[in-house]
Amino acid sequence: MTASAQHRDDPVADVAPTQARGRAPIDRIGVTVLKELVQSIVSGEFAPGDLLPPESVISAQFGVSRTVIRETMKRLQEKGMVTVAQGRGTNVNPATSWNVLDPLVLSAMIGNDSTLGVLDDLSVVRAALEAAMAAAAAAAVDDEARRRLAEGLALMADRLDDSAGFRDADVQFHIAVMELSGNALAENIARVLIRHAVGSDRFTGVDPAHAFELTLAEHERIVEAITSGDPEAARVAMSEHILGSWSRRRLPSDRQA
Repeated sequence: MTASAQHRDDPVADVAPTQARGRAPIDRIGVTVLKELVQSIVSGEFAPGDLLPPESVISAQFGVSRTVIRETMKRLQEKGMVTVAQGRGTNVNPATSWNVLDPLVLSAMIGNDSTLGVLDDLSVVRAALEAAMAAAAAAAVDDEARRRLAEGLALMADRLDDSAGFRDADVQFHIAVMELSGNALAENIARVLIRHAVGSDRFTGVDPAHAFELTLAEHERIVEAITSGDPEAARVAMSEHILGSWSRRRLPSDRQA
């Protein structure tokens, strides 16, 4: 539970604002502890089925109070990473139980993805979601959508010689297609996947020769399909672009980013 949630749920907070504000440093410390424990679980230091050390041990290890550790365990449980059983300890859950769309969990998974399996799966899921959204955008295309997509394509073309600028324009183009689809749930999930993958060196990989030109040509096919109102062509064009782009820049799995 966050400090703000505690304030809402605790009537004492209304009559003791100084005490309530005093929880903030504890919360900041807890974030640091939480990050380290998430990292330990994702990296395999604590494997599925393992019992985490007792609160007293973790408290001494991090030099924080047991209150902070109890709060951290609650947050780990909310992320699906552990199961807290009163009197029996805290068990680590298998990865299939984790909330992989949680920013902290997803970032740790990508950061520890030495085989690139997580990013392979991420690309497949992203391709499926964005292909469906491209098809939906094509089914509902209008003149405003055509204008917006044309502007996005033009911005990418203008930034072919600017690596950072081109990548940003690329992301903005994909977001535009998501928004035009009208599928808010798929958009929310895809945005999370993009946000926490784009910053990873493993996701960026190594661009082949003329990578931006290839990407621009693929985006042109996506725009052509959507603006012509062809959902199936839009679906195929978007899927082929995302999977093809990842395949081109994918690092060898044994290479450390």
